[in-house]
Amino acid sequence: MPNIKIFSGSSHQDLSQKIADRLGELGKVVTKKFSNQTCVIGESVRERCLHCQSGCGESRHDHAADAHQRVQQYPMLRNARQDKKDKSRAPISAKLVANMLSIAGADHIITMDLHASQIQGFFDIPVDNLYAEPAVLKWIKENISEWRNCTVVSPDAGGAKRVTSIADRLNVDFALIHKERKKANEVDRMVLVGDVKDRVAILVDDMADTCGTICHAADKLLSAGATRVYAILTHGIFSGPAICRINNACFEAVVVTNTIPQEDKMKHCSKIQVIDISMILAEAIRRTHNGESVSYLFSHVPL
Repeated sequence: MPNIKIFSGSSHQDLSQKIADRLGELGKVVTKKFSNQTCVIGESVRERCLHCQSGCGESRHDHAADAHQRVQQYPMLRNARQDKKDKSRAPISAKLVANMLSIAGADHIITMDLHASQIQGFFDIPVDNLYAEPAVLKWIKENISEWRNCTVVSPDAGGAKRVTSIADRLNVDFALIHKERKKANEVDRMVLVGDVKDRVAILVDDMADTCGTICHAADKLLSAGATRVYAILTHGIFSGPAICRINNACFEAVVVTNTIPQEDKMKHCSKIQVIDISMILAEAIRRTHNGESVSYLFSHVPL
């Protein structure tokens, strides 16, 4: 594409390359191995539209000051779960991240499946929050033969809107699991609201960290009569005991998008499968650069 430069940070170069393959080529980046692994742009971007692709683990970027426009793409926005003050002295770190990106010089943010949609309001610059839903629907229809006899399940009440949208487009039932936490990353009690007896259960969530919630949810669904259980997640963080828990759980498959690199985790867990969403991110860049609407991407996977 003319008058556009695409650069990659160091945390997810594979995704950046797939995006660049659809739009042109990656720009030159010099990575200096300091303790914070600084990335420095290695070619002129004067009066160009600068797109920087960053993974969830990126610590910082040194952006060229003479670019005409700086569009930052974060497939997974860091600290997105800290979007509200849910207890005394809890930080609202998502607002801090929004301020940092704006002050650093970003003119536009492209991200995917924010943990809470109100995070868009934390920014003083335009934010495009893309959805993995079209790619998820495509995967379900192509890989689950009994998808017409399934129930789409949210592992918590907060994901009910996401699950009902997918269930409506598949024309199937939905259910949700009410959970109570004793503390962070530790679930105390779960209650299933809905029917999964003699059906395929598809757990859908925006992210999974230690996977305690989805593994407990899978056990709950199986005990409630589900024939098979799948988990589909936009962001597979998989920290701590996550891989061990997935291996020991009753999942047919745990499906994630490639917003976060999964190659190493797939070597230790055969249940993990990956949906490529690079075409959605690439098309969002193209449409943003050309001043076109991105709303088409909310319901379609570009070819």
